[in-house]
Amino acid sequence: MKKIFLLLLILPFFATAQDRLMVEGISPALYIAHSVAPKENYYSIGRIYNVSPKDIAPFNKLEMEKGLTPGQKIKIPLNNSNFFQSGSAANDETFVPVYYKIKDKEGLYRVAKNNNDLPLETLKQWNGITGDMVKNGTQLVVGYLKVKTGLSALAKYGIGTSIGSAATVAVAEEKKAGEKKIAEPVAVDKPVSKKEDKKAAKKEAEKNKVQEETKVAPEPEKQVGPEPVKPARDKNVSESDFKKLYETQLGNTEPVAASGSAGIFKSTSGWSDKKYYCLHNTATPGTIIKITNTANGNIVFAKVLDVIPDIKMNEGLLIIISNAAADALGASEANFNCAVSYAK
Repeated sequence: MKKIFLLLLILPFFATAQDRLMVEGISPALYIAHSVAPKENYYSIGRIYNVSPKDIAPFNKLEMEKGLTPGQKIKIPLNNSNFFQSGSAANDETFVPVYYKIKDKEGLYRVAKNNNDLPLETLKQWNGITGDMVKNGTQLVVGYLKVKTGLSALAKYGIGTSIGSAATVAVAEEKKAGEKKIAEPVAVDKPVSKKEDKKAAKKEAEKNKVQEETKVAPEPEKQVGPEPVKPARDKNVSESDFKKLYETQLGNTEPVAASGSAGIFKSTSGWSDKKYYCLHNTATPGTIIKITNTANGNIVFAKVLDVIPDIKMNEGLLIIISNAAADALGASEANFNCAVSYAK
């Protein structure tokens, strides 16, 4: 009897996990796996995922005329008609979260890159991530399936008609699954004696007097002009956020040293807080690398996010750094020579 009760208790959580839409593939060929149910056809499946039946068949190298069979596994394409990472939907539509499961030794940069070049900062914001490392098997929101509320059974999992920072839906779904809310303790006022009441009144009066004496006239409103393209920042590398971490990782060991060509990728981070990032094939994610521009001697410390993507334009590159790090190094060209060192 206890086993049956336990099964009934965990069943809602199990169902919620199973109902999540999991993305597979690499952009631009992203898809959701679907098992054909009895009486389903290209048109009914198309309504569920808000995709044209004429897109489903060729994506699976099938012919619409031959139909589908129950239990058949097909791929539902995620394209610009049903898969979104920003924007708004109509009143009769809603956005349903689409998740990606982190694989072994896979960094956040790779996840963002493989899912339609989702900005890394957006990926972190959606999933409430503050660091740079995520455990293997973690499911992250990487986009949203836009469906018709009156046509798709998936609409019940929708978050609304807008994609924004409130997209940390993992927490919201856990609450929907039955997470119990714990009532916060309510403070109870203690009876105050007349003596204590007079002391409090005197103290409040003295406080108000000090505020009046120290009150400063408001400054005249400044004229707001166009924002600068890049925020001003101190380039003093001795105060770099990652320098101390680099020294800690290094300890008393000799660093790995190498020199070669560096590439640059775009990122919105690092301009004001000097938290620079990079891609490297040998250093593990989370390692801090000391990077020196051999042309001028400038130095920055950058954290490794992932390996360098294996594409033609990256051939021969030793490291790829964020544009904020490149700017701090005084590197104006797309590729430049550098020297690196890091802990084994």
